[in-house]
Amino acid sequence: MSRNNRGVSFLTIMLCIGVLLAGVVAAVLLVQRPPSSGTASVVSARQVPSLEQKAYFGSLEFSDLHMSAAENFLGNTVTYLDGRVGNQGTKTLRRLDVELDFVDTLNQVVLRETAHPLTNRAAPLRPGEARPFRVTFEHMPVDWNQAPPTITPVCAEF
Repeated sequence: MSRNNRGVSFLTIMLCIGVLLAGVVAAVLLVQRPPSSGTASVVSARQVPSLEQKAYFGSLEFSDLHMSAAENFLGNTVTYLDGRVGNQGTKTLRRLDVELDFVDTLNQVVLRETAHPLTNRAAPLRPGEARPFRVTFEHMPVDWNQAPPTITPVCAEF
C-alpha cells in the first residue's frame, strides 16, 4: 500500500472521502424528503378545521367508491381508490383533505391515510359540481377487508 508524505495510506483517504460523501448525500435526502404519509406526521401537521369548515363538511358527497389493483412496471401491486366528490353546498371549494379509514373483518382500523381529492392546483369545485378523484396506495395491510374506506373530511378551503 502506498503512503503519502504524511504516512496516511491512499485507501484510508478514499474511505474517509466515501464516508463524508455518504453523509452529505444522506443529509440532502433527509432535507428534501417529502412529509411521510404516516398518521403521526399528518395529525401534527393538519390544521384544526374551523366551525365554518366543520359545518360545510355535511355539504360534501362522496359516491361511486370502488377499489381496484394493478401491477406497476416493477411488478409490485398498486391499489387504487376511485370515486366522486360532490359539492352540494353554496361555496366554491379550492382544497379538500379527507381521512381514509380502512378496516379489517372485525371492523378495526388497519390503515389510516390522509388524501387530497381536491388540491389548490386543480380547478375549484363550484357549488352543485362533482368531480372524479383517484388515490393510490403502494402498500395495503394484509388483514384489510378489501372494501372501500370510510371517508371523513378534515380540511376544506374556500
